[in-house]
Amino acid sequence: MSTLEIEIEEARAQDVRVDDNILAIDLTDGRTIITPLAWYPRLVYGTPEERANFEINGDGRYLRWPDLDEDLTVAGILLGRPSGESQRSLKRWLEARAGAVRQLEHQVAEEKAKYGK
Repeated sequence: MSTLEIEIEEARAQDVRVDDNILAIDLTDGRTIITPLAWYPRLVYGTPEERANFEINGDGRYLRWPDLDEDLTVAGILLGRPSGESQRSLKRWLEARAGAVRQLEHQVAEEKAKYGK
């Protein structure tokens, strides 16, 4: 096993930051990985609140955004791997997401009408 493989396998996340352009991961060894957010379309389409709701699992090896159903590995990010999600899968996810938003908006409108607001 090469030194690079060992470094990748042992890399662990301790904190994550996401803004409109980047995904930044602070590692336990002091390094920070910064990647373009465009590599992870579900994060691109997420709200700031959804992006801020993340989990670090597997002793820092795995990152999860439950609101966006997005899972990444620190090793994959270190290797420069963007999302492997197909365009077809992303399209289905976006359509389901839009449908959920429309349903919520409809429920809110019904509640407002019900109470005369």
